[in-house]
Amino acid sequence: MAGSETHYIMDTPSFSDPVKLLIVVSPYYKDIADNLVAGAKAEAEAAGAEVEVIEVPGALEIPSAIRIAHRQANFDGYVALGCIIRGETTHYDTVCNDSSRGLMLMGLQGANIGNGILTVENRKQAEVRADPKDQNKGGGAAAAALHLIALERKYGAPKSGIGFKPRGLDDDDGSFQIA
Repeated sequence: MAGSETHYIMDTPSFSDPVKLLIVVSPYYKDIADNLVAGAKAEAEAAGAEVEVIEVPGALEIPSAIRIAHRQANFDGYVALGCIIRGETTHYDTVCNDSSRGLMLMGLQGANIGNGILTVENRKQAEVRADPKDQNKGGGAAAAALHLIALERKYGAPKSGIGFKPRGLDDDDGSFQIA
């Protein structure tokens, strides 16, 4: 049983420069979402991060909202929060797989994302995982984003105008640049 296992939890990273996190949450199950956000905020505040929270209608909209913010705002990282409870149809599988895939693709493209979208069989599992005093998956998602930000700051190349930059597909807006 997962509830009786113990897991190693890394220390929250510390930062010398300010950190801005965007929490994107689907409040479809409002009480569960509120607990996830509370855990995420507490973890972010423990690291001294500034937090903004936005709501979207469902888990499928979370990756799109993060993509918009990643392209147009100046956040260091993102926390995806929501809850998908298995129902009677295959819609559960679609929402779980597609929201996760969207987040993973953005992560592989450089967005620092902590995924706290719960995928559970029933409400009781969601309540235990969302509770900041129990499994605190919201806090865990914020911690994941913070660890990725710390890695990026440690290993990221300095941004400068010196050196060769090949012309071609512009990653920022998807347009093609001709030299």
